[in-house]
Amino acid sequence: MNNLVVFAHPNSKSFGKGIVDTVVTTSKENGANVIVRDLYEIGFDPILKPADFEAFQSGKVPEDILAEQEHIKWADVITFVYPVWWASFPAMLKGYIDRVFSYGFAYEYIDGVPNGLLKGKKGLLFCTTGTPSEMYSANGMHNSMKQTTDQGILNFSGIEEVEHTFFGAVPNASSETLEDYLKEVSNIVKETL
Repeated sequence: MNNLVVFAHPNSKSFGKGIVDTVVTTSKENGANVIVRDLYEIGFDPILKPADFEAFQSGKVPEDILAEQEHIKWADVITFVYPVWWASFPAMLKGYIDRVFSYGFAYEYIDGVPNGLLKGKKGLLFCTTGTPSEMYSANGMHNSMKQTTDQGILNFSGIEEVEHTFFGAVPNASSETLEDYLKEVSNIVKETL
């Protein structure tokens, strides 16, 4: 089993990095291979440019996009770890999706009907929020975020088995709560691999 971890947080000391470390350790303990793509650390360019479209149309995928697509091809599980900012993911991760999950790689249209090309892969999403989970659950925000990411991106791309977990009020959480969050991450990873 191959687990690709896509991490999008500019602070390498964030709690999100603790989630990444837990995913890596748990994956290895359960016999999985794991690769981490820290988008800020590698300096991924999230801006989709006119030249990208021209390259896609000519069949020449830009090298930086091709490298990320090769990692996705390798993966059986794609794990996204990111903070929720303004009820969505950071621009860095949005740009990654825009550029890497391109037409002809992640999806295509057959007779006008979309067809996901990443079938057989699983998706894990671990999101940290400053807002308490109870508030986001009560006002429907969790469901809205799941619909746009789980259905609108991953299911659309053919990834049908998706587990999406939110960890709320992280900046104000006690050390015991944060430890419980990491135990939950470990358990979810074990169940997925």
